[in-house]
Amino acid sequence: MIGDVIKPGLDVLFCGINPGLVSEATGHHFARPGNRFWPALHLSGFTPSQFAPAEQEKLLELGLGITNVVARPSARADELTIDEMRRGAIELSEKVERYSPEVLAILGVTVYRAAFGRKKAQVGAQQDTVGGARLWILPNPSGLNAHWQLPALAEEFGRLKASL
Repeated sequence: MIGDVIKPGLDVLFCGINPGLVSEATGHHFARPGNRFWPALHLSGFTPSQFAPAEQEKLLELGLGITNVVARPSARADELTIDEMRRGAIELSEKVERYSPEVLAILGVTVYRAAFGRKKAQVGAQQDTVGGARLWILPNPSGLNAHWQLPALAEEFGRLKASL
């Protein structure tokens, strides 16, 4: 099980869908080489340089953290069940209440729609809150998400950064 990168009062808690197998093996979030999370984070201005997954704890110093909707690792997010995602949404809400980040940024509109029952949600700022935090949906940075290339991902991450 991969641990959260979290502490109370973060500016943004980034929330992935679930750990991939490379992340599980290394203990680092977004560790698969094709994942664009770390480049998008840097290009959008959240980090002063592009961090490697092994540097994930440095995010805490910047007011950023990482968690997942579902803790169980898998090769692909489509291996998760709807029940796992819904249970994960409940646990995530409780975690957000406990740690009180300003913004919860869920990385993947599809998982948000499924886990929270918001079938029409779109990428961007949401009217809903989760656990008292503002909610922002970002595109899934997985290399498997070919709909979003790195420049567009960085632009969406940048919109969140500008809202802080």
